Amino acid sequence: MTALLEAYTEKIKSGELRSDGAQAAIISHLDHLAQALEAREQRGAIGRLLNKNGTPKGAYIYGDVGRGKTMLMDLFFATLRVKAKQRVHFHAFMQDIHRRRQALREADVITQIAADLAKQAQVLCLDEMQISDIADAMIVGRLFQALLAHGTVIVTTSNLPPGQLYRDGLNRDLFVPAIKLMESNFDVISLASPTDYRLGRVKARESFVTPLGPKADAHVQRIWERLTDVPKGKICEIPVLGRSLRVPESAHGCARFTFADLCEAPLGPPDYLALTSHFQTLFVERIPALKTSQRNEAKRFVLLIDTIYDARLHLVASSAQPPERIYPQGGHRFEFARTVSRLQEMQSAAWWGQKIAET
Repeated sequence: MTALLEAYTEKIKSGELRSDGAQAAIISHLDHLAQALEAREQRGAIGRLLNKNGTPKGAYIYGDVGRGKTMLMDLFFATLRVKAKQRVHFHAFMQDIHRRRQALREADVITQIAADLAKQAQVLCLDEMQISDIADAMIVGRLFQALLAHGTVIVTTSNLPPGQLYRDGLNRDLFVPAIKLMESNFDVISLASPTDYRLGRVKARESFVTPLGPKADAHVQRIWERLTDVPKGKICEIPVLGRSLRVPESAHGCARFTFADLCEAPLGPPDYLALTSHFQTLFVERIPALKTSQRNEAKRFVLLIDTIYDARLHLVASSAQPPERIYPQGGHRFEFARTVSRLQEMQSAAWWGQKIAET
């Protein structure tokens, strides 16, 4: 039995993982890739030059959040017997590329960066690929092409298939060649597991926390870490009608905001709809008790919750008051009655999934 299959089987035997046919199919594919890469490693640099057809295709694993994409890639990376390998979150990877571009003065910067990267990584694992920035979109295709020319094999995870990356983005047509490059050079594999394993880490009725204070902040932080496996998310921007919406923290299909970020700023339905197309769970912290005069904030909050509800997203929130007491008076109080009902429904086990235990 190979190292990857042995590690995966052991996790199932120990109860750390459940048996999952969709995950097992991905492991089988990655196992064949690992064997090909290890055989290439044994041939050495001279052997690779003599056998140019010996470079296997990379892998592009996509699927809904919580299905285990990162876990499977990490198992592959940990057991892979290749010296020059690197595993990095895609956002951090692109930040490093931009930093290198600023530091280098060569005419063809991307070619030089790719040559340097290829020396460090003949296998490059990129977690959570998501293109939300025009600068990243313009670089990725050229960079991947140059890395492939150097024989680097790329394995990446994403919530979306290549064809849906950077959808509705500014000048997206310029990114289409990069999509075609990935579809031609990577085995594009869907992880279609029916189970969102992360949801089992959150119990019903702990997703809406009140009152505000250090305990509420700590509680929300614990949920964030359960759902994302990171203490702090990355800043990102998503396209909205030719402009960008800043997301203060994002990780593994989750986005984190304060009430002020979303409802005191001049945002509207296009912004909230854009969030639902990029994320599966929204964190909205520090919802205040709204005054009668805060009609605009109340209206935006109603629109936000309606949009989240219609898209069937999960909501984690902290609030000064329970839903029914956030905005008891004011110009939008009748609309707000629907918001109260929806906030209460979104705390239920049924909303989060039947695997969530009612408390």
